[in-house]
Amino acid sequence: MQLSLEHVGKTVGPAVHLYPQSLSLAAGAVTVLLGATQAGKTSLMRVMAGLDVATTGRVVVDGVDVTRMSVRQRNVAMVYQQFVNYPSMTVAQNIASPMRLRGDRDVDRQVRDIAARLHIDMFLDRLPAELSGGQQQRVALARALAKQAPLMLFDEPLVNLDYKLREELREELTQLFATGDSTVVYATTEPGEALLTAPPPRCFMRPKASAWREPSATRR
Repeated sequence: MQLSLEHVGKTVGPAVHLYPQSLSLAAGAVTVLLGATQAGKTSLMRVMAGLDVATTGRVVVDGVDVTRMSVRQRNVAMVYQQFVNYPSMTVAQNIASPMRLRGDRDVDRQVRDIAARLHIDMFLDRLPAELSGGQQQRVALARALAKQAPLMLFDEPLVNLDYKLREELREELTQLFATGDSTVVYATTEPGEALLTAPPPRCFMRPKASAWREPSATRR
């Protein structure tokens, strides 16, 4: 997927959530958005996903203007800071949900494979509430990977985990990104995490309210 933002901005009433930004994501690459809290990273990703509509500018996917296309009409996977899972479904059912929507065959095998890659295969029969925070986030990551979306958005997915878990999951995510075909956007406030997630990263820093800065190339 080739995604481009053309002078995209977002305001809510008098409040500016996102000053006009232009950028183009390399297809199949990992792009890291590096910026301080309230720099606009989440607002930018919500516009990319179709969760919010840009007030100004255009969102273009593979040459098609999708600015006003809702998230339901786009094939996007997004992982948040919070552990967002279906509470009444088991871990296996959570991971399987996008596969069943697609009508996949051999869902059980695929679920076991993804769960094993994220080291949660021993929890497949449990509910999310029975898991630790790190395990719940692994379930959310597994469901996102199971969707096989051409665009995957990660909004500081490790921020609520302790240091050891963050290090473990970061390594696993880096390996998963390297073997996948999706265009990935990963947001973080930490320069070290940006470098470890996708060296050398494409970091859009926001030292001023009106502009991002692009210091280096995107990892492919």
